[in-house]
Amino acid sequence: MQLRQNQLTSQCQKGLASFILIFGDEPQQTIEALDIVRSAAKKIGFEERQSLTADGDFEWSTLIDATQTMSLFSDKQLIELHLPTGKPGKEGSKTLLEIVTNPSPDVLLVIYGPRIGKDVQNTKWFKTLQEAGWFIPCYALEGRDLENWVAQLLKAIPINTTDDCIAFIADACEGNMLAAKQEVDKLGLLYAGQTLDITQTKAAVVEQSRFTVYQLIDTLLTGDAQRLVKLLYRLESEGLEPNIVIWALIKEWETLYQIDQLQRTGQRINWAALRVWGNKQGLYTKLVSDFTPQRFSEIRDALKEADFQFKNSTPVRPFVILCHLCLLFTPYAVSGFPLTHE
Repeated sequence: MQLRQNQLTSQCQKGLASFILIFGDEPQQTIEALDIVRSAAKKIGFEERQSLTADGDFEWSTLIDATQTMSLFSDKQLIELHLPTGKPGKEGSKTLLEIVTNPSPDVLLVIYGPRIGKDVQNTKWFKTLQEAGWFIPCYALEGRDLENWVAQLLKAIPINTTDDCIAFIADACEGNMLAAKQEVDKLGLLYAGQTLDITQTKAAVVEQSRFTVYQLIDTLLTGDAQRLVKLLYRLESEGLEPNIVIWALIKEWETLYQIDQLQRTGQRINWAALRVWGNKQGLYTKLVSDFTPQRFSEIRDALKEADFQFKNSTPVRPFVILCHLCLLFTPYAVSGFPLTHE
């Protein structure tokens, strides 16, 4: 079954699954998930931990041997298998299926790696392991979830504080939870057992937020103009190449246009072919319903012009242009405002 990160501790208290899958692109979440599993395993007798990495030189027979060899120091052993690519390959898939069909109560297998897509999640080895155990996706928390996580870290120190301090820390480190944990640890050294105010927080916390173009597109789909501007500002400060954003916007326009045409002709939408998964299908459908043929044309023409300009010249403020383009997708009427590329 699939578990959210905040469900893992309570689930471990009820008993551990023999197979645990931890995948995601958020390092701090991955570290926390592994620590929770390690701690829970140790409490029930898994004293020995063995770490393996399935890189290009890895022999999968090593994993078979590890699961079948009795430890000299403990009756139970925790085996952690790192998949750097998120994919075990043909031989690895066969090996994992062989292991899951013959589980041992004295072996706990934890497999972890980077963020994986539906292509991996739909494979036989992954589905079989998930059905026999747990899958914990690790992704960056946002908004209220991120603030709640920061609040829990501060409470554990303990540090008493106010909501504005928590919001400031979350905003300063959004998209970079590892940095957020480090900033909270620093506050713990300075103010443990004390009450923290916003002045002290602003003086101590360093701006370390990190964002990706994928988060920008997710925000665009929701129509949150204020957050769009914020993300673009941060992406610019991180030195993101503007053409990457242009490419992403063109791709989203094409996806939205295809959905619109399929709906207008009464055809079935093949979401998998469009690479739009379940949790985002509603966002695409809603956004398409707000678009008119004229709006599609306006955005297409604006993207075409900007793409040409970016490839053939160097605009003075490229992210101002990108902001204008992003806002064309939102309910805010900016299409009537002239925008030069000088």
